[in-house]
Amino acid sequence: MNLDFSQIVPSIPYIIKGIWVTLQIVSVSLIFGFIIGTILSIMKIGKFAPLRWIADAYTSVFRGTPLILQLFLIYFATPQVIGYDISAFQAAVLTFGLNSAAYVSEIIRAGIQAVDKGQKEAAQALGVPYTPMLLNIILPQAIKNILPALVNEFITLTKESAIISTIGVLDIMRRAQIVQANLYRPFEPLIFAALIYYIMVMALTLLGRLLERRLSRSD
Repeated sequence: MNLDFSQIVPSIPYIIKGIWVTLQIVSVSLIFGFIIGTILSIMKIGKFAPLRWIADAYTSVFRGTPLILQLFLIYFATPQVIGYDISAFQAAVLTFGLNSAAYVSEIIRAGIQAVDKGQKEAAQALGVPYTPMLLNIILPQAIKNILPALVNEFITLTKESAIISTIGVLDIMRRAQIVQANLYRPFEPLIFAALIYYIMVMALTLLGRLLERRLSRSD
């Protein structure tokens, strides 16, 4: 086997810089997706049928089409459709945020519906209005219950973020590809990139477990 990892040593700092780019996109996308997903989940459990239909249609579209297709539509078609020259970073955040919102909305909806009905009945008996009850009583309990699923969504976003290399964002994957092209050695840079992704995922997994333990102790 013609393997020589020493050849990529000078390029290691360059590839590692992609971690910050990846984390920026994933973190902003997750926050954006969580906000939109929360709104969608409330629409889904609401009594106003048109809002439920809109939320369900949104989820169906974004869960039923490939993520890379959504990325290409937003990045390449936005200038044609609305005349705005969207940057690769903006396209990545918007795509991942909108896509994540579809999955997060289902996670939160299931979490809200899993909360003991007695909580809602007790709040209604005390005369607590619906919106404060949902935001201050039901939703916090739901978030605690669905934390593992939210952490898993963060991990999934981190791994799937590698596709942003296709639109030129200098993330981990794109930098590894550049080193690969410069050295004419595809194996070593890609294996190093895989190692970085693996370490990031394991760190996120550990963080999720620590948060779960802390929340379980606070019960």
